[in-house]
Amino acid sequence: MKVIETRLPGCVVLEPRVFGDSRGFFFEGWNKQSFEAVGLEMNFVQSNVSSSSRGVLRGLHYQWPRPQGKLVSVLEGEVYDVAVDIRRGSPTFGQWDAVVLSAKNRRQFWIPEGFAHGFAVLSERALFHYLCTDVYVAEHDAAIRWNDADVAVDWPISTPTLSAKDEAAPFLKDIAEERLPVFQT
Repeated sequence: MKVIETRLPGCVVLEPRVFGDSRGFFFEGWNKQSFEAVGLEMNFVQSNVSSSSRGVLRGLHYQWPRPQGKLVSVLEGEVYDVAVDIRRGSPTFGQWDAVVLSAKNRRQFWIPEGFAHGFAVLSERALFHYLCTDVYVAEHDAAIRWNDADVAVDWPISTPTLSAKDEAAPFLKDIAEERLPVFQT
């Protein structure tokens, strides 16, 4: 497995070793020992799958005070996947990075606890997979506005299809401090 660092410490892109022939391909999407060997210790407790059509933007979501780390990948199609550091006191607070995830490139994106996450669908349809380090807790669900000018994510679409929740999400500067994770060294 190849590990590619991003601008956000802790967020990494993973490229698995793929074995293919005329029948198709095989790769390990998750192997606790292999991930620990490259310094990524994760304990997944929930798996989610979502399906979205072209132009849908989901995010930027996070959960607090029960944060979720997420290992995300695309099973069909292609997305522009974004992580935003929302940890109070972090040297990269409010900064973002992105990666294109697709069924073709088979990349995975590890987004640790303390980051907001979202994606925009670039293909006709995308089937998106999440492995999460904590279960979903509705009362801890939160989001920041996808087009927050202070964060300034360079999304590849200008007029996405949004949920009502995402359309009404607050800007990062308007979120009370106690509703944001704290950076820990």
